[in-house]
Parts: sequence; C-alpha cells; structure tokens
Amino acid sequence: MTVFSNIKAIAFDLDGTLIDSVPDLAAATNATLTELSLANAQEAQVRSWVGNGANMLMRRALMFAQPQVADAQVIDAQLDQVMPRFMHHYGLHLEKHSSLYPSVLSTLKQIKAAGYKMAIVTNKPYKFTTPLLESFGISEFFELVLGGDSLEKMKPDPLPLTHILQQWQLETTQLLMVGDSKNDILAAKSAGLSSIGLTYGYNYGEDIALSSPTAVCEQFNEILALLNLSAEMNATSMEQ
Repeated sequence: MTVFSNIKAIAFDLDGTLIDSVPDLAAATNATLTELSLANAQEAQVRSWVGNGANMLMRRALMFAQPQVADAQVIDAQLDQVMPRFMHHYGLHLEKHSSLYPSVLSTLKQIKAAGYKMAIVTNKPYKFTTPLLESFGISEFFELVLGGDSLEKMKPDPLPLTHILQQWQLETTQLLMVGDSKNDILAAKSAGLSSIGLTYGYNYGEDIALSSPTAVCEQFNEILALLNLSAEMNATSMEQ
C-alpha cells in the first residue's frame, strides 16, 4: 500500500471531494434556466457538468436547454448576460441542500492534529468558497483557500499547486493533491505532485482510476491510512 511518508501539506478540492454541492448548483442552474424560459435539467445531469468552474457549468446547461443552437459564439454571448443571474441564484442557494460527505469532519480534524498544513484548491469562484467552508464548520482547517478566480489559471492548469509550493516553500514531494476529478489529477501531475483520487465525486461519469492518480480511495477517511494515521471508526466520528 502507498504511504505518503514525505508529505507535509495537502491540497483538497472542494466540490465532490469535501462537500456534495450539486443539489444547490442544480437549484441555481434551474432557477437561471427558468428565468430564460428554458427547460430545466435533472440533478444527475448537473452532476455530470460540474468540475470546470461556474462558467462552464452554465455553458453546458445552455447547450443542453437549446439543442437547436449549434453556434458556440451564440452560447458564449448568452453566457455574458446569464452568469450574473446564475451567481445571484447560487448565492441564494449556497448551502441549502449541500452536505459534507461522510467522515470529512473527523478526518480533517485528525489530519490537522497530526500537523499537516491544508489548503483548498477549487474551481469554484472564491466568493462562494469561503462562505461554504464556514457554513459547514471546516474553514478553520485551511491556511490557504484558492478559488477558480484567485489566480490567472485554474485546474487542470498546475498554477494553483505551484503557487502553494512557492507560498509554503515546499518540495514537490511534500505536497499532496486530493480530489475527485481528472482535473485534480492532471493538475497534480503537471506540478510534479502525488495525488489521491476519490471515487465518489464528480468526474463526468468516468472512473477516476483512468486518470492514474498515485492512489485511489472509495471513502474519505481512507486517506488516513495512506498518511499512516489511524482512522477513528467509531460511531461518534462517522458523522454524515
């Protein structure tokens, strides 16, 4: 079994890794489509559109709701007008239906107690990221939070991860990326980092193992064994 013995810091994705945010993203997407008198999407469809930032989510939603519009430039022109409305609706729905994945809170507590530095690296806009972390009581674990608009580029570009390496003066062997999407794994590979791929999140219906992360976990608390920490498996630590 892989054990990440040199790791000193961990970068976590957010949506699909720590928080199941699709129910609220779906509500905001459909509220926006309704304003445009367009057909709504199923939550399962929205789940397959998440991972490349808010703009791409709504671009995919507009393409779904308007199959007769084949011109990408028309969709992009609509997007300029639609995004402020999507941002408005998502702000209203931010944590209404979202939830932490099982064992996230207890696992983060153990990782923090073991002395690891932790960061968030998400493609979600920064203005939504920090309130979401606060609303679920996990903001205290992260010394650095990078949203999709915090830097010039976002995942799968390695820039957010190389930024952390520079900020924290780490070697590539000392930073680990944990995420549910091929964007997380590609960013880690491009930055020269090890990665853990989670099977339960949002990866466009594709097996995360196909992206060849360093290790694959089916449950969040399996990360502890890879860090050579013992998981707390009793009922009180397995919050939902």
